[in-house]
Amino acid sequence: MSSSTRQFLLEKAATIELSDFVPSPCISVCRMDAATGLCEGCYRTLDEIAAWGRATEEEKRALWDELLLRAKADP
Repeated sequence: MSSSTRQFLLEKAATIELSDFVPSPCISVCRMDAATGLCEGCYRTLDEIAAWGRATEEEKRALWDELLLRAKADP
């Protein structure tokens, strides 16, 4: 995954604490990495992408925390 997509995701995450609404982590780079099973844009799995619409705000925040860990660990 590119450093520019990772940086965009990190910048988007910074806005979460400023709002009651938790935005989707999608950054319109929708390609699944065959090796990791993660989207190259938002670092979600297909199951996480599918579950987003019915997740609670608390679940969405928890997933964002996980996505940030994944993004920071990506070389």
